[in-house]
Amino acid sequence: MNRSRNLEIAVLNQISQAVLREKDVSALLRWVLEILYREMGLLRGTVTLRRGELLFIEASHGLSEAEKKRGRYRLGEGITGQVALTGKPRIIPDVSQEPEFLDRTGARGRDSHVAFICVPIIHLGEVIGTMSIDREMVADADLERDFNLLEIVANLTAEAISLGLAEHEERSRLIEENTRLREQLDRISGPSEIIGNCQAMRKVYTMIRQVAASSATVLIRGASGTGKELLARALQRSSDRSDKPFVVVNSAALPENLIESELFGHEKGAFTGAVNRRIGRVEAADKGTLFLDEIGDIGPQVQVKLLRFLQERTFQRVGGNEELHSDVRIIAATSRNLEKLMAEGQFREDLYYRLNVFPIVLPDLAERRSDIPLLAEHFREKFSRLHHRRVRRISAPAMNLMVDYSWPGNIRELENCMERAVLTATDDTIHTYCLPTALQRIEPAGPTTPIAGDFQTRVEAFEREMIDEALKAHRGNVAAAARALNLTVRIIHYKIRKLGIDPASYRQA
Repeated sequence: MNRSRNLEIAVLNQISQAVLREKDVSALLRWVLEILYREMGLLRGTVTLRRGELLFIEASHGLSEAEKKRGRYRLGEGITGQVALTGKPRIIPDVSQEPEFLDRTGARGRDSHVAFICVPIIHLGEVIGTMSIDREMVADADLERDFNLLEIVANLTAEAISLGLAEHEERSRLIEENTRLREQLDRISGPSEIIGNCQAMRKVYTMIRQVAASSATVLIRGASGTGKELLARALQRSSDRSDKPFVVVNSAALPENLIESELFGHEKGAFTGAVNRRIGRVEAADKGTLFLDEIGDIGPQVQVKLLRFLQERTFQRVGGNEELHSDVRIIAATSRNLEKLMAEGQFREDLYYRLNVFPIVLPDLAERRSDIPLLAEHFREKFSRLHHRRVRRISAPAMNLMVDYSWPGNIRELENCMERAVLTATDDTIHTYCLPTALQRIEPAGPTTPIAGDFQTRVEAFEREMIDEALKAHRGNVAAAARALNLTVRIIHYKIRKLGIDPASYRQA
């Protein structure tokens, strides 16, 4: 009796320590079963946890992974299911003689004279799982003692299991909520390489998500400088060909007599200067993506061969007779009016329909003015880093000028403008005088005096901007602004009165 009592005390002491130290439910249950195996000599041990109307094996000892996966029970199904349903423990002296014993795991097929004890794990009156052991029926086996000990262990671990399950459910809920929020964010934001969040660009992002995973031909339309190649690369990175080649052909940059060779390659001696066989871009892009930029500039002869390739995905090198095949996804782009070219007989109608499977139209920068600050800040940071300049911000008047400008060159013009501004900045801020002359002719939105005019007007505009920035930085503190500008307090007060600036308006938080 003393030996039995000492065994129980040793087991419960070790399990109590495990409950205190281990917060992960699965790890705790494996630890508990290991203690029971080591101290009691059981054959197998299993803990199931309830999820809805099903019981799953959460931890086991003596079962393989395959056997563990097979251990699923409905409430009321088999001995384990009945214990979970009724909350009453069961002792089976010999599983081979019990018709209700399912042996769902298949681990006991060759066992004989094996007893099975299963007790419910109850927390706040609710069955949250079961704990069971297999015991070989040897001479000194005491099922009643094992049952009592197992019931105590189940009660001892119930609180920790319940807390662990609650944390698991909360973590799952948070993960699900995070996934849902990410999906919502993805619906309003685009690929990381594209800057912009205006309504027109959100429509573009939606179209990217719709077509990226397919192999459909995409025709990107938009004025020069709107970012057509950037969009093509975003499509490629979002597709299942993202790890395959992305090959670019700029039709406008190639002489007409070389476009065919550039696309399909040529054999040695095909024409003067063809001293070796050359692989074309179509062949080089096999399994990947071929981006045909300025597709409206290719000539009639190449249009015919390109149409055949789009239809059959087969081609011949210039000067060759071998029929070749290439599995490529076609993305084309143009800044030209293809409908007008078709009407004038300069672009084939059948090729147009082959290309225009999924058109995406990029808006001009003037149509997405709310994105200009985002783009300007992106380019400021990019060129500050590239040219090792400490330009940290864009002044409000300078930003107003950029927002009001028409940008005939679109994003490319804005990018060039910001690079020039970073290079010409004399301090850590891009001011209006850092911008190109074309922008300085525009009257900025807001109270700032326009800089167009005579010398005095321009000087006053410059002084106003400098004082405006200093007062903003120091929340209307005139003395601090004077120190920042290296002026005396008397002079800055004189300028403030002359320019009609109210320092108090800058003190608002």
